[in-house]
Amino acid sequence: MRHRKKIINLGRKKAHRNSMLSNMACSLIEHKLINTTVTKAKALKIFIEPIITRAKTDSTHNRRLAFSQLRNKEAVSELFGEISKKIGDRPGGYTRIIRLGNRLGDNAEMAMIELVDFNTIYNNKSDKKKKSTRRRRTKKSENPELSLDKSEDLTIKKENKGNKKSL
Repeated sequence: MRHRKKIINLGRKKAHRNSMLSNMACSLIEHKLINTTVTKAKALKIFIEPIITRAKTDSTHNRRLAFSQLRNKEAVSELFGEISKKIGDRPGGYTRIIRLGNRLGDNAEMAMIELVDFNTIYNNKSDKKKKSTRRRRTKKSENPELSLDKSEDLTIKKENKGNKKSL
């Protein structure tokens, strides 16, 4: 039974796990998306979302709390500068995990974790209206020479079937 085991251990001791998560969080802040395994992405999401929530209110105390977990000055300054401005009105859910398939070497399930507001593919809100294709409605042909009777059409189909059998 796994009662009261909320932390995703990732097969590492606490110090190694915290170092790895802080390094991954700094990479995510710097590059806005990273590729990793699904389990690490889920652990990173749990790790980084409270830090991003603290970054909404810029105070010395919140900066020190973020620095104690990230341990990188550049990442903290970018988090409280660029990222907090874009995420200011979002009530939560700052990251998105997209599954990519399995890795070739060990068949591990891979995923891409990204900051939601910095994605250019999904958030592409263009002002261009979608062109609707206009199709001409064809009227029944007025020339009787071009239109075939149903009986002629059936005889043509029967002849074609006979030709296919002989081939």
